[in-house]
Amino acid sequence: MSTTERRQKVVKSHPRLSLAQQCKILNIHRSGLYYKPKSESPLNLELMKAIDAQFLEHPYYGVERMTDYLILDLGYHVNVKRIRRLYKIMGLQTIYRKPKTTIRDPKNYKYPYLLKGLVIDRPNQVWQTDITYIPMFRGFMYMNAIIDVYSRKILNWSISNSMDKQWCIELLRDTIAQYGNTEIHNSDQGSQYTSSEYIEVLKEHDIQISMDSKGRALDNIFIERFWKSLKYEKIYLNPPNGGLDLYQMVTEYIEFYNTKRRHTEIGKVPPDQIYNTKRIAS
Repeated sequence: MSTTERRQKVVKSHPRLSLAQQCKILNIHRSGLYYKPKSESPLNLELMKAIDAQFLEHPYYGVERMTDYLILDLGYHVNVKRIRRLYKIMGLQTIYRKPKTTIRDPKNYKYPYLLKGLVIDRPNQVWQTDITYIPMFRGFMYMNAIIDVYSRKILNWSISNSMDKQWCIELLRDTIAQYGNTEIHNSDQGSQYTSSEYIEVLKEHDIQISMDSKGRALDNIFIERFWKSLKYEKIYLNPPNGGLDLYQMVTEYIEFYNTKRRHTEIGKVPPDQIYNTKRIAS
């Protein structure tokens, strides 16, 4: 049974089993269901939603430019220090500047970007992974996902209220267990992905390691496009109330995205069709 199928079996008001017990039985990371969203002041939550929407459209907006946008275009009374802190909380990186949360630890590993000029012509040739901030009705959480670049299929995902590396490692291991190895794994230079523990999992499976150039948000463009689709087509329209609401919302959307949503870049067919057909043929 896949992770998605296990997630769909969770019942919010089960007569005998708590959410924690269900997650344990189904072997699901319970952080996304059981933990409460992280909180900030009402104004900061409002600012974060505005930053997130603008950043999706303009990933080159650094802290100072975003501050100008919030003041001059939206009328907020804020300063650079405040917006820099929110960038840090949200884990945002820009083309020209990266907040400290995504700058790798000097003790961690760095690898070159391998996708420039690469012909990607089959499933499981390249996976991309990333973490994004998810705005909620009261608070926010983080989502981590892995996409197959060739088919645009979302292979796996998880939600949490922290960006710890073990959360990312668990998702990677689970994805490999379900789909086998990818040839190349691409990520940004965030501390989660450059940690020795994460790198060790990739090396165990003889997976080539590719990392975005420092501050180059567009190097990870395929999963960035998915974040934009998820937020505009689902999250922004009806912000979730809690972890379980978010998880159910994302489960429904990814089922639609993988099996029914037609993608122009892959011949106007759903990702599952491309992934499964080409994988069987090979």
